[in-house]
Amino acid sequence: MAKSNEELESVERQWDVFKETFEAPEALTDDDLKAAVIEDLTNVSKMTVEEYTLYQKWLEIHIKYPTHDALFGPAMVNGQDEIEINRIKDNIWIPKQPDDYLKLKPELIYSPENNQQNVWNTIRDFTSTMKNNSNIGRNLSYIVVDSVTGKYLGVICISSDFLDLTPRDKFIGWDRDVKTNQGMINHTAIGSTIVPLQPLGFNYVGGKLLALMCLTDKVQQDWKKQYGDTLVGVTTTSLYGQNKAGGLSQYDNLKHWKKMGYTSGSVSYETRKPTVALMLNWLKKNHTRKYFEWYIAKNLDGMPYKRDHKNRSYTFIYSTLNIPKDLIRSEHARGIYFSPLYDNSYEFLRKEITEDKLAKSFDTSYDYLVNLWKEKYVARRIRSLNERGSFSTETLFYDDLIYMDWDETKDKYLAQVGR
Repeated sequence: MAKSNEELESVERQWDVFKETFEAPEALTDDDLKAAVIEDLTNVSKMTVEEYTLYQKWLEIHIKYPTHDALFGPAMVNGQDEIEINRIKDNIWIPKQPDDYLKLKPELIYSPENNQQNVWNTIRDFTSTMKNNSNIGRNLSYIVVDSVTGKYLGVICISSDFLDLTPRDKFIGWDRDVKTNQGMINHTAIGSTIVPLQPLGFNYVGGKLLALMCLTDKVQQDWKKQYGDTLVGVTTTSLYGQNKAGGLSQYDNLKHWKKMGYTSGSVSYETRKPTVALMLNWLKKNHTRKYFEWYIAKNLDGMPYKRDHKNRSYTFIYSTLNIPKDLIRSEHARGIYFSPLYDNSYEFLRKEITEDKLAKSFDTSYDYLVNLWKEKYVARRIRSLNERGSFSTETLFYDDLIYMDWDETKDKYLAQVGR
């Protein structure tokens, strides 16, 4: 998005302040950093996408929740974390009978306003095999709770939308000027986290419930309240796409969500955290202005000056160091899905109509969306599980990764990735 003169002047003032106190860190030479990066990427590029996903999760858990040798074996360094993990596990909704879903009344709890962000992060850390990356930019994080029992059902996060998704942009008819320079991308968001707890996910296609909850009045009202923009559409992408057996996703054939196509077909590999630190020190020392713009500078609204700063910086470093391309990305397409909240969302996003002409596409109340999930998707699923005798009351919480080595993790959980 083109920056105004006022924004550019603000960034220059920030740059002057930054330079006054900046001290270049110690950093590896180009050759030494290149060797470290290649070593890391060589190891992970040999993995399947599923194995790499689980490996990133295992690393994340071991960094966030370190252990030490205690009198009776390994123990968490922070004992309060263990208490909180167990408290959350004890509050997961578990059905006693297959038709208990009929009693559910899901609602969204906006975690920052209710001092629940740690709860959100803990659920996200231990429920999804995808790494819990913090998103730079706009974020609305919600815990999905049963209002009857207070039990946890899952977590979602609504974030700044991807700037470039060619199939979506073609479907909308977006040109880059309207989308970015004129700011219409701010009227869409992405469901960056849509993660049901188990056994809700397995028994009751809980991912479909949470995807529908992303479209609720609550999300739209909070987006307007927090950011001042009317939300007219929500994007999401599948964890797997054409490379996953059958290519099926929880978003396929889900009412009010349209499949737009697939991403360009690659997953970026990441180095280990110690190597990332070496990369950033190298960037600080050798390309200080770029580091400042990607990691320090802010727009007038307090948001980061550059979108997608992490990928931009990694791509620059890999390119500058001439890292082989086959070590950087895996050919892997993800499905792209979009939900227009108004009949004329696309016209609005192309700036062909004004906001007052928007016409609601469907009922976005809790009652309608929850009943749609129960009647259209769950009833059929439960019949199928009952016929097969597959109904489950088991939870799936990855907190045991804290005490497991990588081989143990693979043996136990690799088959669960993307379940």
